[in-house]
Amino acid sequence: MKQKITSIINNLVSRKSTDEFIAQSNKTELKKTLNIMDLLILGISAVVGTGIFTIIGSAIVGSSEGLGAGTAVVVSMLIAALASLFSALAYSEMAAMIPVAGSAYTFTYATMGEFMAWMVGWILMLEYAIGNITVATAWTGYLTQLLKGFKHILPSFIVNCPLWLRNDFRSIYALCDKYGLDVHDKMPFIHLPFGFEIPVAINIPAIFIVLLLTILLIKGVKESTRIAGLMVFVNLSIIISFVIVGAKYIAPANWVPFAPNGFEGILAGTFIIFFAYIGFDAISTAAEETKNPQRDLPVAIIGTLLLCTLLYISVALVLTGIIPMSSIDTSAPLAHAMRLIGKNWYAGAISVGALCALTSVLLVYQLGTTRIIYAIARDNFLPKNIMKIHNKFKTPHIITWLSGLIVICGSLFMDLNISAELCNYGTFASFVIICIEVLILRKTEPDRIRPFKVPFCPLFPILGIILCSCFMIYKGLSGGDSSIYFLLWIIIGLAIYVFYGYKNKRKTN
Repeated sequence: MKQKITSIINNLVSRKSTDEFIAQSNKTELKKTLNIMDLLILGISAVVGTGIFTIIGSAIVGSSEGLGAGTAVVVSMLIAALASLFSALAYSEMAAMIPVAGSAYTFTYATMGEFMAWMVGWILMLEYAIGNITVATAWTGYLTQLLKGFKHILPSFIVNCPLWLRNDFRSIYALCDKYGLDVHDKMPFIHLPFGFEIPVAINIPAIFIVLLLTILLIKGVKESTRIAGLMVFVNLSIIISFVIVGAKYIAPANWVPFAPNGFEGILAGTFIIFFAYIGFDAISTAAEETKNPQRDLPVAIIGTLLLCTLLYISVALVLTGIIPMSSIDTSAPLAHAMRLIGKNWYAGAISVGALCALTSVLLVYQLGTTRIIYAIARDNFLPKNIMKIHNKFKTPHIITWLSGLIVICGSLFMDLNISAELCNYGTFASFVIICIEVLILRKTEPDRIRPFKVPFCPLFPILGIILCSCFMIYKGLSGGDSSIYFLLWIIIGLAIYVFYGYKNKRKTN
């Protein structure tokens, strides 16, 4: 019995060597097509999207899960950027040293062993798949805003589409409670159908865009980045013009009070806005398809973070300056703000930019999901037949379809704010772990060649661990459904490993 327990423990902590990972990646069936510009496009696509066009509204005003930061959201952004910077440096060192698909999952397998690798991979699946649900929901919100500008051209059914055809049922209940409406009202716009006493809600726009991007990703990563590049150009043009146009309408009185909910509101805003900072993690998931990962990954990761933080702060100052905090809309804050100052034509342009931005975010998040599942399946924790590569396009098409269906199913019942905060738990956990891994490898493999090294080590990784851990603890103590869902996700992942992953790993070795 003692020998069996010892064997199990040894298996749980068994590591896969860095050299083994690199040798495995050299035999990959995935095409190496990405250069530094492609990686920057992927990073900007993931970071400058939901954060600016949707989540920023909740960070300023607050949500059912926490208080808002007000104009002090710029402080929230700086705190989030600082915590992200420490983790970005850690990701850069690890990704350049181990340029393999799987991101933090792969790095964990090389440092902490099998069990922790599986749990990190499971958390990363939460981070990307649930994050994609958040973005798909936001995409629908901006499409609705755009269609309102065509009310004299398009049929009323399309412009004022029934709530149950463009929302999850939780959001419909919340809207009805907010405006004193009844979900059983027979008015076509409000009425929520029921089947066997179960509310029926289908977010058709979200389903459509996820299916479209799933097909695009199956066709190829290089082709996907070309589409993303076009969207990034439109996206950045709209954001920069919003800052320039909106700056003329800033009223400093709207910035007072600067922090209406004090430091607690700033921390709550930091937790919400952190959702936008998982873009550089997405860059590392594409390491195996990068031509020169040792050079390009660190530049793309750090460059993405710095550029996007500057854009976030600029947009936040303009948004909070042109309209009072009480008037900020949480679903489409930029477009709504422009309508309030009489720039209806520009609100439509912002909606187009937002749709481009959110589409590119969806693309990158789904890419991240598929590559993480691919790496996990390759290590036999999941059925290997799902990682089959398409004969023509050389992409993992089964996994891509699977990840798309997960997002579609989740969009039927998950609320935008809860899914964003749930995704944040995954982000914080992976950031903490990646900083720990840098410290471990500096001790266990000090002589290994590191194309990029975290400066001021061990100080910077330790600061990253402390900051991200504090955010997780703070949010857990403040309550809310997201912390319960995160714990439930961990328990499910543990059960899958115990009853399937561990045994399947032993069968295939």
